[in-house]
Amino acid sequence: MWPFICQFIEKLFRETIEPAVRGANNHLSTFSFTKIDIGHQPLRINGVKVYTENVDKRQIILDLQISFVGNCEIDLEIKRYFCRAGVKSIQIHGTMRVILEPLIGDMPLIGALSLFFLRKPLLEINWTGLTNLLDVPGLNGLSDTIILDIISNYLVLPNRITVPLVSEVQIAQLRFPIPKGVLRIHFIEAQDLEGKDTYLKGIVKGKSDPYGIIRVGNQIFQSKVIKENLNPKWNEVYEALVYEHPGQELEIELFDEDPDKDDFLGSLMIDLIEVEKERLLDEWFTLDEVSKGKLHLKLEWLTLMPTADNLDQVLTSIRADKDQANDGLSSALLILYLDSARNLPVSYVLMDTLLS
Repeated sequence: MWPFICQFIEKLFRETIEPAVRGANNHLSTFSFTKIDIGHQPLRINGVKVYTENVDKRQIILDLQISFVGNCEIDLEIKRYFCRAGVKSIQIHGTMRVILEPLIGDMPLIGALSLFFLRKPLLEINWTGLTNLLDVPGLNGLSDTIILDIISNYLVLPNRITVPLVSEVQIAQLRFPIPKGVLRIHFIEAQDLEGKDTYLKGIVKGKSDPYGIIRVGNQIFQSKVIKENLNPKWNEVYEALVYEHPGQELEIELFDEDPDKDDFLGSLMIDLIEVEKERLLDEWFTLDEVSKGKLHLKLEWLTLMPTADNLDQVLTSIRADKDQANDGLSSALLILYLDSARNLPVSYVLMDTLLS
């Protein structure tokens, strides 16, 4: 299948990624791919997990542990600035979810195929000419890491690639599904963190300036920094949409802010199935990958209701706690699907650019 997958990837680059890059920045309006060769080394699937519980009977959910290490040749240019760059090799490692839905009673038995990563995959790109690319006006504030994050987020939930296999399928509902629920994260406090700051060339141990990075899919939140404190209290609240479960996890990393490179203070990963089952978790969690430290979280699972019958009750519960209300807790979710547009004015700026 690999040669045909490569054909699909090339089409995706030219028809989806290229227009998206052009529209992202005025300086990239003449961006284009001049060559796309993904290489002969195929993608490896190292393991497959099939979900049989908590899934709709008209769908099949697979999680694929994928690994791709390929010598590819992708060339790009920005004609406006006579700038060229390229990619010599790409590595991708992560968990890709494949959803086959809806199941139908006629061939090919599957109405559509959806692909996405549950969380940001490990992505490494070996660039050629990246320095020239970053010299383009308006792009000189970017870096290799930021570019990787931008590319990764295009692949991560809630972004997805949906391929219809029959004409009757409602593609919009599959590409933009209603979230399964909302996760309210009370990022309260930590205790007994490691002291990373040192004085007198490391002889004297100091404290830390801790902050947290919270991720649910490609939704990322960053807490405030608490200066010189190993038992910080944040008392912040975040809300994240959950599109897929089972499989999605809450990821938290703590860091010590430093002028050069921030030090790692521990991490935590929580399966959202457990949160949904309990509805409310208020616990101290032991931090992973470090020798000590605990994190106090309060996690609420909020179910979406199709009508506004309970809206007054929800608003009352929010007003009951003024501290939380100040953090902007939500009471409802508005979903807007932009279908199409007609009779748009002609873009003379674009015409001038093309004519010049």
